[in-house]
Amino acid sequence: MTSQKRQQKIIELLDRNEEIDVATLAEQLSTSDMTIRRDLNRMASEGLIIRTHGGAMKTGLLVNKTAFENKVAVNLDAKDAICRLAAQEIKDGDIIFMDCGSTVFRLCNFIRNKNIKVITNSLPVVAQLINSAASVNLIGGEVDRDRQAIHGAMAEQHIAHYTATKAFLGVDGISPDGLFANTEKEASITRAFAARSKKNYLLCDSTKINKEAYLKFAGLSLFHTLITDKETPSLPPIRKKGLKIILP
Repeated sequence: MTSQKRQQKIIELLDRNEEIDVATLAEQLSTSDMTIRRDLNRMASEGLIIRTHGGAMKTGLLVNKTAFENKVAVNLDAKDAICRLAAQEIKDGDIIFMDCGSTVFRLCNFIRNKNIKVITNSLPVVAQLINSAASVNLIGGEVDRDRQAIHGAMAEQHIAHYTATKAFLGVDGISPDGLFANTEKEASITRAFAARSKKNYLLCDSTKINKEAYLKFAGLSLFHTLITDKETPSLPPIRKKGLKIILP
């Protein structure tokens, strides 16, 4: 069976099941787990599916599927390594904030069975966790089609009504000089979440370390802990600023 035919079959199976694991797909399509994983990674990069830890699911609530899934598919192994560590910080009973970052989205795969409450501005996070053990609350406000998220003044006012035990957030860049974002609305929502959380975790792969983007919006003190995928020469100066760093 050609790759194109396998991908069409995968889409047909997801239309019936919404979510399916690699082993089942391999059995249904009479091929290897490795081949299925390769197909799923390619399909996720094209915005056709959402890649989960054990297989794939339908894109569900996503509107601009290709843009979001292309971003999620970049550095997938690094993001999953970060999120495995982040999940270990989450205990049953926690109330957590999750923003719309592509690394934070991957955390969904590792918290589906936890008895927690998730408050988020991310449509993909809601789609991923809607049938999980977690209770999900979507922040209200204006829908940002490009980011698949809720942003704006009303969203920030909504966040101000809650208190979380922990927040798991992303940025577009971090250096010893501070935290950076590509847009003002993303910077504002990050500050809003961080202000209402007792402990703030920054989930950031190594490509964003020592990267300074368009807007510096806060100092490193906004976060308690940085979780990243590997040691880099840029991390020691960040450690000296007092930020705890967790590595695989």
